[in-house]
Amino acid sequence: MTKKTILITGCSSGIGYDCAHVLARRGWRVIVSCRHEADVVRLVAEGFECLQIDVADPQSVQSGAAAVLALTGGRLDALFNNAGYGQPGAGEDIPRVAMRAQFETNLFGPWELTNLLLPAMRAAGHGRVLFNSSILGFAAMHYRAAYNASKFAIEGLCDTLRHELWGSGVDVVLIEPGPIRSRFRDNALTHFLAHVDIEASVHREAYEGQLARLKKVGDAAPFTLGPEAVSEAVWRALTARRPAARYRVTVPTKLFWVLKRLLPTRAFDWAARRA
Repeated sequence: MTKKTILITGCSSGIGYDCAHVLARRGWRVIVSCRHEADVVRLVAEGFECLQIDVADPQSVQSGAAAVLALTGGRLDALFNNAGYGQPGAGEDIPRVAMRAQFETNLFGPWELTNLLLPAMRAAGHGRVLFNSSILGFAAMHYRAAYNASKFAIEGLCDTLRHELWGSGVDVVLIEPGPIRSRFRDNALTHFLAHVDIEASVHREAYEGQLARLKKVGDAAPFTLGPEAVSEAVWRALTARRPAARYRVTVPTKLFWVLKRLLPTRAFDWAARRA
């Protein structure tokens, strides 16, 4: 029986790394990608077919897609758009360059990569395209304006693609994690310090709490799960005969999904601020 093949982006650590190992153990041919050459070398040493793809760079996305199709003979069963990061900061403190960078990585790159690989799936008459969204893709929380916006945009893109791909055999699925153990906070702290003028902000005092959260060793939020929880959701999305449109991971994501549908906006806003 021919192995099914998937491309997973953003596999240097965390969700992508764990998911790659889980799917490989379960019999999939897993092609992974990372942004940095050192991570590519490391994953190749672990036995993976690994490409260097920076989803924020259109040329890198285009060459990466071509390399995937060359490796697979033009056949690809699934794509998991996992690569991404979070830019903390209040909306009024985010400079245009930081907002643009957030969207290049979290939305424009995955969108372009998907478009480049969809023709192969359409030709085969089947495929699964997964996007790693977030609880913040439907429940906006303060001091995460750029990240909220990029994840809300992903949700809108996927909802649209589901309509447009209806009848093609290609399913589009959103994975919506809540707090997951990864390097996410470390990367977010780097972008926070690089782009937000903390001392000059009217939110300076509140940012002290944000900095403490980002620097905290160990879990920074209740109900935090390991990346294997997301890997299991990805597995279900890939193997279900009729996958759900959304797979919500962690208690906070499931709770806030229900609250958003039950509560008036003002009450939901209060709950989000408390969270």
